[in-house]
Amino acid sequence: MKNTNFLKYNSAPSHQFDTSNFEELYRKYVKKVYQKCLSMTKSVATAQDCTQEIFLKVFANRRQFKNNSHPSTWLYAITQNHCLDLNRIEKRLPTSPLPDSFDADAGADDYEAASEQSKLLAKAMRKLSAEDEALMRLKYEQNYSIQQLSQQFGLSESAIKMRLKRSRDKVKELLNKARSFE
Repeated sequence: MKNTNFLKYNSAPSHQFDTSNFEELYRKYVKKVYQKCLSMTKSVATAQDCTQEIFLKVFANRRQFKNNSHPSTWLYAITQNHCLDLNRIEKRLPTSPLPDSFDADAGADDYEAASEQSKLLAKAMRKLSAEDEALMRLKYEQNYSIQQLSQQFGLSESAIKMRLKRSRDKVKELLNKARSFE
């Protein structure tokens, strides 16, 4: 028999619910989360990806629910923040679709150049302190928010922003030096 206590909402101030039945939370809210993602991203594929990522985040962090509100409020906040973060990233790093006339074989030189760039970047990242490298990777590879980084590293948000800026500047400087030697 399935445990259906996951979303039992108590009228008591603690708003306790059982986190053991994630499946019920998913079934009850997946369409609402998807619709919110679709309204914020304006892309069916992106909304589907976001919905999946959000429920993975919820599952991974389900024990952090503080029971101060209804589970749907918590889920809505996670959805809102995830989509806002994604939109910020897309504004900062705009992408465009490949043209229909794109020839994948013609890009071999581009691939080699990108591969060389990747090697240079990896080398520059290794020259950062272990903590700064971890900070950069969490921010730019794992898409952690400033707030999440602040909590994880035990630093203020402004300190995280400053360390990211200094690390980016150092990586740029190292890349420029490496290019000047080529």
